Amino acid sequence: MSEQPSEQAPPGIRSPAGIPLSPRGIRFSDRRDAGRRLAGLLEPYRIEQPVVACLPRGGAPVAAEVARALGAPLDVAVVRKTGAPQNSEYAIGAVAEGGVHVLGRRQGRSADLTANELGALIARAERELEERLRRYRGARPPVELAGRTVIVVDDGLATGRSALAAVRSLRRRGAARVILAAPVASREAARLLSDAADEVVCVEIPPDLWAVGTWYADFRPTTDEEVGRVLEENAEASVSRPPPSSR
Repeated sequence: MSEQPSEQAPPGIRSPAGIPLSPRGIRFSDRRDAGRRLAGLLEPYRIEQPVVACLPRGGAPVAAEVARALGAPLDVAVVRKTGAPQNSEYAIGAVAEGGVHVLGRRQGRSADLTANELGALIARAERELEERLRRYRGARPPVELAGRTVIVVDDGLATGRSALAAVRSLRRRGAARVILAAPVASREAARLLSDAADEVVCVEIPPDLWAVGTWYADFRPTTDEEVGRVLEENAEASVSRPPPSSR
């Protein structure tokens, strides 16, 4: 069956025109391939000497390719979902570094939580967040973001709630501009994030996402060890890079 041409991306969101879309079409062989293709769209930001921040786990190998292509330092933007008490897989919100909380009103109402119950869930998510940050960064300090352009990268955006928490966290850490980038995103997530980020850049914005994994031939889970490895490799490469010039 022939594929239909890509629909125009929503206002304020960039996606290359003329790429055919299929609701179940595979466009990326794996996350590394997706990162290389995404990096091509992000090349114009090289002049801004950006920092790249990944949403682990799945965003790490994508972001590693972007950081390598742009010669940029790589950091993590860790977000922990806040799961409902009866079903931890049902996310009612998210927390991010710097005390950022994002709560979905509809999800919160459907979970029927008291203020104390919600507070306990957030506190648990924050403890998990701190443990993840220690695991990924190790002894390395966070990359300094003050006054910098930050490109936050994930492997795909379904609802966008985790990415929204990451964008707010990066601004709180001092980022001057935040660019949200992903190989594929739902139109709903792209619209939501276009209000929070300075720009949203995607290779694909299909009319019906179905699921992020359907856009990859290889969508095996990324491990914590892989996240730590790509961060360490980038840190070692950064030693030989000249510091960013003041603008």
